[in-house]
Amino acid sequence: MANTYTAVTKQDGDWWIGWIEEVPGVNCQERTKENLLDSLRTTLKEALEFNREDAIKAAAPDYTEETLTV
Repeated sequence: MANTYTAVTKQDGDWWIGWIEEVPGVNCQERTKENLLDSLRTTLKEALEFNREDAIKAAAPDYTEETLTV
């Protein structure tokens, strides 16, 4: 199941800038809106993977994983 996130975007002069509303620190800047959305997807995937790895390292060695739905 894919998760859904909200991209907040705006054009500022010749640039498109955007943020992922639900994940602080995920933001990008590109020349086109299409490139911006691609960059936001890539950056979001990387941030989520980094956060997963960081959480597992912090909880290791005897951790469990639970699925939460909000």
